Amino acid sequence: MQASGKVVLLTGGARRVGAAIARELAVQGCQLALHYRRSRPEAEALASALRQEFSTTVELFCADLSEANAPDRLLQQVHDRFGRLDGLVNNASLYRPAPFSELRLEDWQEMEAIHIRAPLFLSRAAWPLLRAQAGAIVNIGDVHGEIPLRGYLPYSVSKAGLLALTRALAKELGPEVRVNSVSPGVVLWAEGKDPPDGDRAGLLARTALKREGEPADIARAVAWLLFDAPYVTGQNIVVDGGRMLY
Repeated sequence: MQASGKVVLLTGGARRVGAAIARELAVQGCQLALHYRRSRPEAEALASALRQEFSTTVELFCADLSEANAPDRLLQQVHDRFGRLDGLVNNASLYRPAPFSELRLEDWQEMEAIHIRAPLFLSRAAWPLLRAQAGAIVNIGDVHGEIPLRGYLPYSVSKAGLLALTRALAKELGPEVRVNSVSPGVVLWAEGKDPPDGDRAGLLARTALKREGEPADIARAVAWLLFDAPYVTGQNIVVDGGRMLY
């Protein structure tokens, strides 16, 4: 399917996997509405590089998606700038531990707000625009949405909720809008942290391909679901090198 000129809103797109998704979409010729929360220098540097390298339109939008009205405001801004929307990638995420013995209500609320509530209401706000273009939504999950990570209960459960939301939205928004998700395994190690479920070598030993992936692996899966999978909806594509086999 032709992706050139299509407009995609990517949340949490300034760094790490988000930046790789932005680059892949630029390679495909997309125009980008690139959302960030706090990573303004990284977002500006990425946008400048993509504009120069691919001669495409990249517009930056700052929003705290945990705020109640942020999804509607963000989609209105995107509509005002581009006048259309062909794809939504819900990539914005939080990753932090919450030991069960110390669990607070706030630990759950912040994870639920970003991983479930924001994708839901962004999808609702984007629906009229996406429906007009027969567009698609891709949510970025995590293998720990299916295999919970000890000490990260709110994170794991909220990512599981995002996978359930993907299936529910596919029913709600079909047939005009397709909704899928991508669940990464190890493609980037957490910054400044050792894996909570074992050392790095041990984790890779329990992966069928015996190596870590790259952010580009996730980005290519996202682009495929957006533009080249017209009969795929309600699915979760696990990109983990076979980690879940163990």
